[in-house]
Amino acid sequence: MKKAILLVLTGAALWGTIGIYVKMLEQAGFTPMEIVTVRVFFATVFLLGYMVLRHRKNLKLKSWKDMRYFIGTGIGSIVFFNYCLFASMSETNIPIATALLYTGPAFVMILSIILFHEPFNGKKGLALGLTLVGAAFAVGAFPTPDASLSTIGILLGIGSGFGYALYSIFSKFAFLKYDSLTITFYTFLTATAALLPFFPYQQKLDQLLSPGPLLLGIGLGLLPTAVAYIAYTLGLYEMEASKASILSTIEPVVAIIIGISIFQESFNLWQMAGMMAILAAVVVIAKSHKRVKITGRV
Repeated sequence: MKKAILLVLTGAALWGTIGIYVKMLEQAGFTPMEIVTVRVFFATVFLLGYMVLRHRKNLKLKSWKDMRYFIGTGIGSIVFFNYCLFASMSETNIPIATALLYTGPAFVMILSIILFHEPFNGKKGLALGLTLVGAAFAVGAFPTPDASLSTIGILLGIGSGFGYALYSIFSKFAFLKYDSLTITFYTFLTATAALLPFFPYQQKLDQLLSPGPLLLGIGLGLLPTAVAYIAYTLGLYEMEASKASILSTIEPVVAIIIGISIFQESFNLWQMAGMMAILAAVVVIAKSHKRVKITGRV
């Protein structure tokens, strides 16, 4: 169990480092959508290598019609969610964007109530209330409105939470036939296939292949994506999904530390209180969904 805890914490902590790569690639001249393309491409390459070496049988699809699931998870969720997250980091900062990303579990809860007719109870009501209050604090809307924050950045941050929620909704159907690793690989493969044709090769390929951006791209696809997901999944096999989801809240803590210490980004006590409220909502949701498969963030 100690090894499983360490694996989950490692995966979540690596997710928290995404902001480093995003900020540095942005400074190198890449747009949020270009950074999304770089991330999913390198992640697909590394995940393919891992599966060929360790889980080759998981590469086989039961039916090509099942690609419709991965179009949902890959394009409907991953492309949209990553773009919103990276653009929000650009418009606001890493701590605020990460705080808004963690509204995702509340969106999952709301969508599950609407689409799958899951019951609404007191715990879910508490979680929703904590999320709303926490988001208000995190974006500086309360107690003193912060006019300097970008409205577009805030909306993009909320959009990243909604996109993250869509992954859980779409993958719910894929889980009837496939395991978590297969779903993630085909999700990234689909996202890569959708984005690569639109990458501006003439303007950016030489720039991407230069040592600095290339190492950042490889690092983004490897560490906070492929390695993080594999570590989280291996840990998840040996513990309850609810415990893993609670442990994964170390991600925003790491992201906040990076944003404040490396990029000198502001995050005041009220915003910190908002983040704590959102994380408390995640814990409440996890406690009320012990039997629900939680795949982790991608």
